Amino acid sequence: MDDARREGTGLRVLFVEDDAETRRLVARNLEAHGYQVDPAADGATALARWEARRPDLLLLDLGLPDVDGLEIIRRVRREATTPIVVLSARGREEQKVAALDLGADDYVTKPFGMSELHARLRALLRRAAGPERELDGSLLVGRIRLDLVHHEVRAGEASVHLTPREYELLRVLAAARGRVVTHHRLLEAVWGRAYADEGHYLHVYVSQLRRKLDAADPAGEAGSAIVSEPGVGYRLEST
Repeated sequence: MDDARREGTGLRVLFVEDDAETRRLVARNLEAHGYQVDPAADGATALARWEARRPDLLLLDLGLPDVDGLEIIRRVRREATTPIVVLSARGREEQKVAALDLGADDYVTKPFGMSELHARLRALLRRAAGPERELDGSLLVGRIRLDLVHHEVRAGEASVHLTPREYELLRVLAAARGRVVTHHRLLEAVWGRAYADEGHYLHVYVSQLRRKLDAADPAGEAGSAIVSEPGVGYRLEST
């Protein structure tokens, strides 16, 4: 069996897309990579199949003709942590933010290439087990290591001196490990609900955090692990 065939390893994907041609082409490609695809053309069908079959992964177009795609995310998240990747039209940042805040794990912007979709699915499935933890209980994401007991951070082998806010911001991003964390959720988690709309806080603190990580890392690249998703939020990627 070739590498493409092994990629999906028989995982069951509920693929919800109202455009018939897109549904056919994407389903065929996913099946060629080893996924078992259950296509649905509308929200009502998707919810019925979710209840009956409980797939391993949900690939969801938000622009459905009947049930709002956001309502499907809401219904699924009441009962399960099944990975969800949403498909969203370009320029609909508010829709992406709403989907992520409701519990979607990632998004792909239409129009998209299959190579991008496969990369997102592979990353999501790798993250499903959660962040990599060392034997001492520290959290490791790429070159960045967080000691969760002593609240210490290292970039490579060098210590990074962070303020409590900077540490908490990095910890929230590391716990999500590669998933987008929206501006709203970051502000609530680090500063509290009263600051949930103070987006300028994030810009300043993320810039400071990147500079400190780069300064401590001999390669000067640790800071680039914090990736900005314009209009949506930030993600911490393994580098």
